[in-house]
Amino acid sequence: MDLEEVKGNLKNFINSDGKLTAIPAKHKLQVMAISFLAEKFEKGKEYTEKEVGEIINANTVFEDAATIRRGLIAYKFMTRDDYCKNYRLLEKEPDIDKMY
Repeated sequence: MDLEEVKGNLKNFINSDGKLTAIPAKHKLQVMAISFLAEKFEKGKEYTEKEVGEIINANTVFEDAATIRRGLIAYKFMTRDDYCKNYRLLEKEPDIDKMY
């Protein structure tokens, strides 16, 4: 599923500024929301926990970076070190169609 399809499915959760307005209740849409936010990170770049939170908060209208950050890890969009200090977007994106 490409980014435009994801955005189309999330149209009720993305405002006119392109920010996520809520975490959807349905699992399928939750995965899409995490995928949408994963697109805000650069592949090959290492991020601190603070930087991850800042990017998430800049692209959402709610303050719950921790939940999104955990979703990025749980759904295998990102990895983090054992100390949760360094985060990195995985080179190969997970197949979100197989997650629901």
